Amino acid sequence: MVRVLVTRPEPGASRTALRLEALGFQPVLLPLTKTIALPVEASIGGNAVAVAVTSANAVRHAPQALVAALARLPCHAVGKRTAEACRAVGFFAVTEGPGDAEALADAIAGGLAGKAIVYLCGRVRFPLFEQRLAAAGVHVQAIETYDTIGVDHNDADVVARLSDRPIDAALLYSAKASLALVGLIKRPTLRHLFERTEFLALSARVAEPVEGVAGSRVRVASKPEEDALLAVLSQPR
Repeated sequence: MVRVLVTRPEPGASRTALRLEALGFQPVLLPLTKTIALPVEASIGGNAVAVAVTSANAVRHAPQALVAALARLPCHAVGKRTAEACRAVGFFAVTEGPGDAEALADAIAGGLAGKAIVYLCGRVRFPLFEQRLAAAGVHVQAIETYDTIGVDHNDADVVARLSDRPIDAALLYSAKASLALVGLIKRPTLRHLFERTEFLALSARVAEPVEGVAGSRVRVASKPEEDALLAVLSQPR
C-alpha cells in the first residue's frame, strides 16, 4: 500500500487521513505546523461593508464577540472549506470564492472600490490578496486571529511515527511545512525515509522549498485545493 505523509496541522490532518484511506492509501500523520489563537483587541470600523476570509483557521480562532460583531455583513470566503467554516461559526451571508486568494481579490475588488472591508487572517500570510484590493481602492482592515508555528520533531519521534519505513508520497499544504520537511530530509538519520518520496504541493510557492532537494520528484496541484492535490496523488506513477 502506498504510504502518504500528511504534514498539515490538526484538525485537517485527521480529515485528510480519512480521505486517503477511502482512496486506498495508507496515511502517515506528521504535522509540521500548528495554529494558535492570537489575542484580538482590534475595534471594528463602523464603515466596513463586508468581511473577507482566506483561511478557515481565521474564523476557527476568531473570538466569538468578533464574529458576532461581523456576522451580518456579507462574507467572502476563498473557497468551499473556508465558506463552510464561516457558516459554522455564525456568518449569515457567505459567498464561496474561486479557491485562490488572488482570484478572490480580483472577483470582489470591483464591487468594493472606495469601501472598507474587514479581513480575518493569520499573522503569516501571502500579501497579494491585500495588495490587489488596495490597488483597486479597497480599504482593508486586517485582523490577525491566529499564527502558524513550526512543530519540532526529534529524530526518534519521526522514526517512530513513520515506523522507520520509507514514505512514498508527501502532501504539502504550506511553504512553512515544506521548509520544515526539508530540514528533516537533511538529517542524516532520516534521509533514507525520503530518498524515493514524491512531494505533492498545493501550489508552486509551497513546492519551492523542496525543489532544491527533490528536483523532478516534486509535483504541483492544478489549483490550490485538496481535491486537486489528491488528484495528483491518484495519477499513475
